[in-house]
Amino acid sequence: MADYLIFLAISTSIFALFALGLNLQWGFTGLINFGHVAFMTLGAYTTVLLSLKGVPLLISAVIGGILATLLGLAIGFSTLRLREDYLAIVTIGVGELIRLVVNNQDLPVGDTWISGAFGVQSYAIPLSTAPNLIVRLIMIGLLTLLGGITLYSLWRWIRSTKKLGSKQEFATHLGVGILFALLTIAIYISGAIALYDYNPKAGLMLSSLLVLALVFWRLQVLVRSPWGRILKAIREDEEIPKALGKNVFWYKLQSLMLGGAIAGIAGAFFAWQLSAIYPDNFQPQLTFDCWIMVILGGSGNNIGTLLGAVIYFAYDALTREYLDDIFPALSTEQAGAFRIMIIGLILIVLMVWRPQGILGKKEELTLGK
Repeated sequence: MADYLIFLAISTSIFALFALGLNLQWGFTGLINFGHVAFMTLGAYTTVLLSLKGVPLLISAVIGGILATLLGLAIGFSTLRLREDYLAIVTIGVGELIRLVVNNQDLPVGDTWISGAFGVQSYAIPLSTAPNLIVRLIMIGLLTLLGGITLYSLWRWIRSTKKLGSKQEFATHLGVGILFALLTIAIYISGAIALYDYNPKAGLMLSSLLVLALVFWRLQVLVRSPWGRILKAIREDEEIPKALGKNVFWYKLQSLMLGGAIAGIAGAFFAWQLSAIYPDNFQPQLTFDCWIMVILGGSGNNIGTLLGAVIYFAYDALTREYLDDIFPALSTEQAGAFRIMIIGLILIVLMVWRPQGILGKKEELTLGK
């Protein structure tokens, strides 16, 4: 159970990071990006191929994020001056273009060139070797600090809602806060045990959680700053910031580039979790899974994005485990289709009952723009 919790924590943190990039682009700026997986693909392959050339893992991941940023720059310059639907069309095409190029071209894997269709294996993964006891205790200390900050932040978030929000909003935030607190405690216990006995996956979990916490913190600061308020103004009606002398194109471009960089870093962690990557690991379905997370939690709300990732992976784990027991007559293919059908039904009900998502604000909804 501890190993499974660690696996779920890694998966959830990676896709929460991935979804935070999309939430910045769509939830805060109103940019329709249906090819978000392109940034993840570029970040993953760049990190892996550079590490096989001997580049340190941290530098490889940073370069992957930079290249994803440049991809956002290229997409932005070609589409952001046009209507919004052009961005949606171009991003879908770019996502598939990168995947097909990787699938059909030879890649520099180490000292040789290998067809991308064969995938890339046997690359370095961070913290894969067991450190000494002192380093393990430091890692447990970092996990403890991260857990403590998380619980304190949740308490402050619930307390501020009690003072300023409605009773319904307070009840919702209280329920979400309790859920996050229980998950934090469960992950902390599992992670501390695995770090002490040292499981390499626990090291990867700690790394992904630390990066997620750092990105989430800085995004919260950014979206509450004047820069973030301009993004929200652009989302609502870009003519207003234009009238105030703001360069709307430049702000949109910054949002697209920063969201792409975050997705590129998520791609590095995704590659490290898989231990071997193939082009089919980066299907368009990943983008739409990301959209599900953002919509479920509430677009324009970073905490909601984290909640959407938790709900999505909890649903995924539970249905994989128990769907066969509930419907034993279903084949493997039918069970997979049925799971997708259920999540689609949940989204339809949510759009009718609460279109802004669980933690989103209806007045900030951009679907009816």
